[in-house]
Amino acid sequence: MSLDLPKISGTLARSMSSYTSNKKLQIDNLKSIIEFANNVNSQTAIDSTKYSNTRPYLKAEVADKLIGAYKTPPTPDSWNVISTDGSHIDIDRHLPVPCSLINTGTCYISYGKKPEANLINEPSLKLHQEEMYISNPNNHNESELLTGNLLSIERAIVEIKTLLEQVKLIDNGLPTLALVDGSLILWGLSGQTYKSYVIEHFVKLGLINTLEELRQLSLTSKITMAAYISMPRSTEVINAIRATSCPQTSEFCGERCNSHHSQSFPCSNTNGLLDKDLFDVFLKSGERSPIYKSQSSIPMMHYGNHHTYFYYLHAGNEIARIEIPEWIATNPELLNLNHSIIYDQCKRGQGYPVSISEAHEQAVLSGRDREIFKDLVIQLALQNNLDTRSSQKDRSKQTPWL
Repeated sequence: MSLDLPKISGTLARSMSSYTSNKKLQIDNLKSIIEFANNVNSQTAIDSTKYSNTRPYLKAEVADKLIGAYKTPPTPDSWNVISTDGSHIDIDRHLPVPCSLINTGTCYISYGKKPEANLINEPSLKLHQEEMYISNPNNHNESELLTGNLLSIERAIVEIKTLLEQVKLIDNGLPTLALVDGSLILWGLSGQTYKSYVIEHFVKLGLINTLEELRQLSLTSKITMAAYISMPRSTEVINAIRATSCPQTSEFCGERCNSHHSQSFPCSNTNGLLDKDLFDVFLKSGERSPIYKSQSSIPMMHYGNHHTYFYYLHAGNEIARIEIPEWIATNPELLNLNHSIIYDQCKRGQGYPVSISEAHEQAVLSGRDREIFKDLVIQLALQNNLDTRSSQKDRSKQTPWL
């Protein structure tokens, strides 16, 4: 039976009215929150947001000041932008051959005196045992199948490795922004119980080695890199303000408050607010926030000197979260280059980086693409005399019987 729209529409209308009232109240609280945050001196903010595992929420660690606005630096006369994005097809147990596909799109644009552009689409098939599994190097009888969450993480690693390979091909000596869609934090590993060899495959051998190569290239060339997150739902800066306004110890907070709603304490006016709500009011178009350090467990435990920092950018039509590795966060020249080129990309893309949009168009797999891939697998299986019978469930979905 399809969705009963008359039933759900009334419930949705009532819930939406209540949600809108609550949201308006939250936004009204922003004026007093901003006034408070503006009056917190830098050292107090730094001390109040140092890492503590006793507070029941994830907060940003202040690196400079709690809130602030930095104007857009000038862009260079000429520069390069490289962006990557990806899409994938997971293993389908209804197919005769277990396989997966990662499709990576790349956009290269050079601006200035000698403009040029190149769009690349690179599909990568995983079918053989060594491609589809992560093996324990110390025990070849132990392995983990790359499917579901792990395949999504693998795709993120492929995207950033592709970014590195394209940066290496640049030979015009111009300042370069390497930009990836999504997060530098491998959130899919957080809260999971994956074995150490799985984490090492993704973090050390995948992400960190790639970031280190980019860092080495930045020592001799002006190369900056970032991950762009559109419409972020993070609350880490709001929680940093919450921690700074708390008169109690972090241990008291952990015992008496929960992760979202403490109704009768000084921090209760931050309930329900997102970081983007704060900076949508505080920042003007083109401005960025201060730099913050992520206290997510994955970079804290595994990233070393490639720890993830971030800032918020008013991109014109939205507040974006920009994640950068530590070696860019601590280098004013590369940080300014990062800020200026990303905002320029957003202006050219009507509020969203044009190079990521173009990379996405190269990477995206439509429903039709997925059907063609499935048909191709079945056709080749038939040609090789493999059993192509699908499951009864799959056949039932495809054949109406009433």
